Amino acid sequence: MCVDLDAVLQVAGLTMLPAQTATLGLLHPPGQRIALANDAAFSFLYPHLLEGWRKAGAEIVPFSPLADEAPDVAADACWLPGGYPELHAGRLAGANRFRSGLASFAATRPVHGECGGYMVMGRGLVDAQGLRHEMTGLLGLETSFAKRKMHLGYRMARLIAPLPGCPSGMRLRGHEFHYASILEQPDDPLAAVSDANGATVPETGSRRGHATGSFFHMIAEDK
Repeated sequence: MCVDLDAVLQVAGLTMLPAQTATLGLLHPPGQRIALANDAAFSFLYPHLLEGWRKAGAEIVPFSPLADEAPDVAADACWLPGGYPELHAGRLAGANRFRSGLASFAATRPVHGECGGYMVMGRGLVDAQGLRHEMTGLLGLETSFAKRKMHLGYRMARLIAPLPGCPSGMRLRGHEFHYASILEQPDDPLAAVSDANGATVPETGSRRGHATGSFFHMIAEDK
């Protein structure tokens, strides 16, 4: 089956818009040796980011918080990807070696979390049954799944402060997709964030010391 798009546009009284001229740039790796959380709770990272980091010469060292593993002490940055921490909140709360190891790491080196990783970096997470679980406490964020609300859309973020591999002032394109609600977000904002229509988004991300996190998943630099 074929569709004549030119004919459809003509009937609708529309014209084809020119291709976007903005250039999207791949992101620099957050470190030379990157400790990357990787298990059922931390399962979402754009493959092109990982490939780009490796092509830039970075070494990726995976670890499993669900197996109570701490980030590699020889790494110079730690990354907590998105995933489903709400389904494993009890195990994460009881993963003492992971929690203490991450805190020690963040005392001297950058740790960044996206979406699910961001929630784990907060103080607490309330699951769908209304039970609160202690998270790592690197940030003051409190999130809840007790009342699910979908947050979905493309995002434009201008960094107010640097995060691993990205200087302050950089403009990033990304997306946000989660059902969690923010109960508290007391730390300094990480970025000024807007949606695809230019409207301000309240999920700004957070920063405290060497710890940063955001609900938006980074896709590329907007040049």
